[in-house]
Amino acid sequence: SWCFQELEKLGLRDDVDLHVYEVPVEYQTVQRLIPALWKKHSPQLVVHVGVSGMATTVTLEKCGHNVGYKGLDNCRFCPGSQCCVEGGPECIDSIIDMDTVCKRVSALGLDVTVTISKDAGRYVCDFTYYTSLYQSRGRSAFIHVPPLGKPYSAEQLGRALQAIIEEMLDVLEHPEDKINCQHEH
Repeated sequence: SWCFQELEKLGLRDDVDLHVYEVPVEYQTVQRLIPALWKKHSPQLVVHVGVSGMATTVTLEKCGHNVGYKGLDNCRFCPGSQCCVEGGPECIDSIIDMDTVCKRVSALGLDVTVTISKDAGRYVCDFTYYTSLYQSRGRSAFIHVPPLGKPYSAEQLGRALQAIIEEMLDVLEHPEDKINCQHEH
């Protein structure tokens, strides 16, 4: 939540309405809450942010996974099927081109390293991401951040999230720019 407090302080572009929700680390709450939020706001994009003790960089997750959820959540619950959506695809990719976002944010020269990942960890974060991707047909993103102070301050992470989300919106709104880039070399 501290990174969102920073983000709310910084704000996003004027034409963006930012709605911030804290999602508990509980599979069943996620299954109920994510579809409800999509229904309520019909957002252009949902960006999830999770803290990972394993992360040392700000990590853009490319995809969510459907199967393999064996870890118990904060309610000591785990889905009996060990999957998010029975019969759903094994993986769903974000429609956001994370490589492009990563390159653009890295070029801004912020004092934060941004990397890419294809595995959000088969726990509630990954479960949340898949549920959101499934609900939105890919109009979701997930960012893993390291714990506060390991190595970044809340302010550094807030600035990085602001830059990342603005680039994501830009990539979403101007997919044609991506095509032009490929013709340059």
